[in-house]
Parts: sequence; C-alpha cells; structure tokens
Amino acid sequence: MGLVIPAIDILGGKAVRLLKGDYGSKTIYGDPVEMAQKFEGMGARHLHVVDLDGARGKGASSYDMVAKICERVGIPVQVGGGIRSMEAVEKYLQIADSVILGTIAVKEPDFVSECVRVYGAGRITVGVDVLHGEIAISGWTENSGKNYLEFIEEMKNLGVETIIATDISKDGTLTSPNWEMYEKINGVNVIVSGGVACNEDCLKAKKYYGVIVGKAYYEGKVDLEWLLKNA
Repeated sequence: MGLVIPAIDILGGKAVRLLKGDYGSKTIYGDPVEMAQKFEGMGARHLHVVDLDGARGKGASSYDMVAKICERVGIPVQVGGGIRSMEAVEKYLQIADSVILGTIAVKEPDFVSECVRVYGAGRITVGVDVLHGEIAISGWTENSGKNYLEFIEEMKNLGVETIIATDISKDGTLTSPNWEMYEKINGVNVIVSGGVACNEDCLKAKKYYGVIVGKAYYEGKVDLEWLLKNA
C-alpha cells in the first residue's frame, strides 16, 4: 500500500491537533521531537510535519522545532505551514526532504512552477485543503473560491506530481476520510488526509500514494505500529 505517514502539527512549541482547523479547538499531545523519534522507532518511513504558527501567517514560526525534528530522525520529513516565499522554500529544503505549498500555490501558481523547476517535483508537494468543494487558504481561515478539481488540474499542468488532499470538514473528527472526494482526483499522487478513524481506513487508502495519520493515533483509534509493519 501507500505510505502510512504519522503527522506532527506544531503550535507554540507543542505537538497539537486541531478540530477542523480551528485554532481555538486544540488538544496538546507533548514534545514534537520526542513524538518524531517515537514514530521512527515504530517503523515510520516518512513524517508529515506542519508549522501551525507559520500557517496563520502572523509572523510566528516553528522553524527551530522543525529543524530539531529533522536533525534527530533519519527518515524523510515533509514540512508545510506558512511556506510562501522562495527564501522559505530554500530554508526548509536545507533541513527537510520536501515542502508542502498551500496558500502560495493558490495565490501565485507561477511560484509553484518555479519551485518545481528549481528543486524538482519530488521535493515539492501541494496541499489541497478543501471545504465544501472549494480550496481554503491561510491556515484554513479563508475561502479562495477555487474549485478543488480545477485547482488540481492547474497544479498538474505546472509539473506537480504529488498532492495532499484534505477535507477540512473531516479533519480531526475521526469520522473516516471523504472517499468520494478522492475518487474524483486523477493524474497525481494523492496523499489522503483528514478523518482517518481506524485501521480499516488506512487499509482502504492503500490504492493511494499515502495516508496521513494524526488524531486517530493520538486518541488510540489505530494500531499505528501494526500498520507501519504490516499495511
């Protein structure tokens, strides 16, 4: 199957999970570096790390914490959250294996094209954050008005090969992913994100490039170690 990718969302130096992207509805789970090392020890082959401070675009950043994670694990790390300039892309790619572009991909598609040209498609992933069929930006606080399928087609035409597709209404709810949404996506590597509730959801995602597991692990709903070894 595709990769089972544990998620670490960082806010204020702590590993947290939000409910449907709401910064006011967060649960704190502890130290992000310790969490990353634990995931690696369990057999994770990839980590998904999001700087929630950076995603809000208010000047704050969890860069130093992300750097510590990258230093202390020996597996690939993909990083997203507030990466909206070539300087930021370069800075993160010095420590991480790939970056996730979200808001900037919607606002400045040519920027994505330039990143793919300079760094290669393997190091550039686009976050497709969907609410009611349209793309949300700025840490999921704004609706861009863009249809998600049209946006994905635009990204494909710019050379993007991998996307992380999240149904925001499912994120953190433990109600299973929006499978109908994923069935409509073609021509790119799709990483499933949002709503994973059980081992069966991860197994169902095996036809996709990967599946991100966050709250389902933290709340004890999935046997992550078993999935990492057997799925």
